[in-house]
Amino acid sequence: MRLAVVAIASMFVIAGVARDAQSQPAPAKYPSQVIRMVVPFTPGASTDVTARLFAQHLSAALGQQVIIDNRGGAGGGIGAELVAKAEPDGYTLLASNQGPFLQTALLRKDSPFAVGDFVPIAFIGYSPLIVVANLKFPPNDVKEMVAYAKAHPGQVTLGSSGTNGNLHVAIEMLKAATSADFVHVPYRGTGPSLNDVVAGTISGAFTTTVSAEGLIKSEKVKVLGVAGPKRMDVIPNVPTFREQGIADSDSEVWIGIVAPPKTPRNVVDIINREVNRTLELPDTRERFKQWGLEIGGGTPDAFQAVIQTEVERIQKLIKSGALTAQ
Repeated sequence: MRLAVVAIASMFVIAGVARDAQSQPAPAKYPSQVIRMVVPFTPGASTDVTARLFAQHLSAALGQQVIIDNRGGAGGGIGAELVAKAEPDGYTLLASNQGPFLQTALLRKDSPFAVGDFVPIAFIGYSPLIVVANLKFPPNDVKEMVAYAKAHPGQVTLGSSGTNGNLHVAIEMLKAATSADFVHVPYRGTGPSLNDVVAGTISGAFTTTVSAEGLIKSEKVKVLGVAGPKRMDVIPNVPTFREQGIADSDSEVWIGIVAPPKTPRNVVDIINREVNRTLELPDTRERFKQWGLEIGGGTPDAFQAVIQTEVERIQKLIKSGALTAQ
């Protein structure tokens, strides 16, 4: 399996080199018109909230309006497909977490695009996932939730933003690590899943502190655990999965900007430069701190390395049987 993983990662690198070699001629002036930034999730999701912050700063920096176009559905696959097939002129971008252009490509038998069908532009940031639950749900932490699920098979329902998305992957990782019988309930975005957690339609959901910020502050949900290596400053009293004796189930969501294949390198470099500048702004750093996001940044090539790592992670889950192509 290790050889297969290396081969896939190598193919991704080769695909990236090929894209650079086949890029379209650089536009005389960029940008000269409105830029559409597709967010493949519903409004209010963590990716959407973060993308809107960057759209605002990029509009000011580039002298052209950057508009957000929400295209939710299929775990983000609908919006990602739109961008994969768009003109490579720098005027249609994808601001997304890893789900659509990685999990969809690797875990859908009929995926309309491949892993390498995007040009990495900028790595924005990342955050560990959390599990939130309905206030009346008996367990008060993830350890108790695992025990409850084992005692009540098929009764613990966990929501995600869609089948094969990164939140679904997190649920499958927790199932594999604990052998607990959780029932996955996919939604068209994070917002609808959280609404059903509050209503008690489902037991809980994987999400981020960005998406659930309002619900956590208003105490409409309870947080059962952090799927990361350390506690989060925004919810310091919530223990990690590791602290609760659950290993091998860390899950994070990261956000970045990618473009259609053959997008000119100079366009990629312009957007990358402005994203890095935005990440250095005090306002951005304060927002990230409030949301529980860690700063990303770096070159397009560095972002491609992050993507490669995620490819390997998904392939290992497929090999272990925790995930299967659908």
